[in-house]
Amino acid sequence: MSYTHAHGGSRRWYVGLVLALVGAMAAWLLSAGGSAGAADPAEPLQADALYVAPGGTEGAAGTEADPTTLASALGQVTAGGTIYMRNGTYDFSETVVIEGSDGTANARTTLSAYPGETPVLNFSAQSEDPANRGLALVASFWHLDGIVVEHAGDNGILVAGDNNIVERTVTRFNRDTGLQLSRWIAGAPEDQWPSNNLILSAESHDNADSDGEDADGFAPKLTVGSGNVFRYTVSHNNIDDGYDLYTKSDTGPIGAVTIEDSLAYGNGTLSDGSQAGNGDRNGYKLGGDDIAVDHVVRGNIAVDNGKHGFTYNRNPGSMTVSGNVSIGNAERNFNFDGGTSVFSGNASCDSGDNDRIIGTDDGSNQFWDEETGNDSSCSSYGGALDWSFAEDGSLIVTFGGRQIMG
Repeated sequence: MSYTHAHGGSRRWYVGLVLALVGAMAAWLLSAGGSAGAADPAEPLQADALYVAPGGTEGAAGTEADPTTLASALGQVTAGGTIYMRNGTYDFSETVVIEGSDGTANARTTLSAYPGETPVLNFSAQSEDPANRGLALVASFWHLDGIVVEHAGDNGILVAGDNNIVERTVTRFNRDTGLQLSRWIAGAPEDQWPSNNLILSAESHDNADSDGEDADGFAPKLTVGSGNVFRYTVSHNNIDDGYDLYTKSDTGPIGAVTIEDSLAYGNGTLSDGSQAGNGDRNGYKLGGDDIAVDHVVRGNIAVDNGKHGFTYNRNPGSMTVSGNVSIGNAERNFNFDGGTSVFSGNASCDSGDNDRIIGTDDGSNQFWDEETGNDSSCSSYGGALDWSFAEDGSLIVTFGGRQIMG
């Protein structure tokens, strides 16, 4: 489904309706207990694992036949051990904190969906408050896999530890950013900021706060160490930005973040079509407060976001911006008003305004200028946007049935 209309003498593809339908369908599948977010059903079960179920009891053995509660399992699991969560909805009113029982790079402690099932952690009993996170990962060398977190009073998932893998999670309908990386303790020094975490094959959507200006899909911001990576992630229909890498003068520069092979679409508008006037509404917001950080942004796609697709947001650093595609964003597809970033292999189609690039253009980019219009390659991006995760977790993106990623 697509249609065109005149815009400055050029043709512009509109995919907003399709994007909303895709987001709504994804949400419906999850709420119906579908396979989205579920761990791989072919995965062999770990011996001596603990088992958790919505009807589990505190004093249970924690076996598959006699499952316990999540709080009990977190208190019992040992370094390198595994907790399986069975299918269903788990209702919480307080933050679930994961701390201790740190694994190692070769033997991570794991909290995982039971293979083929989708556990949903529901925090709708929480009020909107910065203290009311849903799931807080304070430990290190853990692996979270296949879990849905929704309706928290603040972040759905906060990652505050180091060297963790957060995989195939879905964060939705939370009242601040769906998944955020930031320090756990106020005032913690830089050496305690979360570092070397991998967010993999994760989705974050329809997160919205009451003032409409803070709830992003993913946000490694404010107090983040080095080495954090987002790969094969999808952020859509959040009230503020898809990805927010904001820095502020009070805390200074964050560590460089890598975002690769990921997708941001429809941010600034929720799946039900509602909007808020205060949101920034960018796909990828890459800085703040004129603080230089050399992020790496490569192989990503931004479509139909309510402001810019990719924006430096007052980051005067030397970012690597390569192989990205930006289509039909309301203002600029690429907005870099300062810094010394290096641009290569990027493509821009049907931008709301001319792209602005300050930095080094190596000549391999196709940026949008209303006078010249679309490059011939833009025909590859006409038609309906669709996406899915492959069995190995990689992200597949198509336009009008033509695969352009994965």
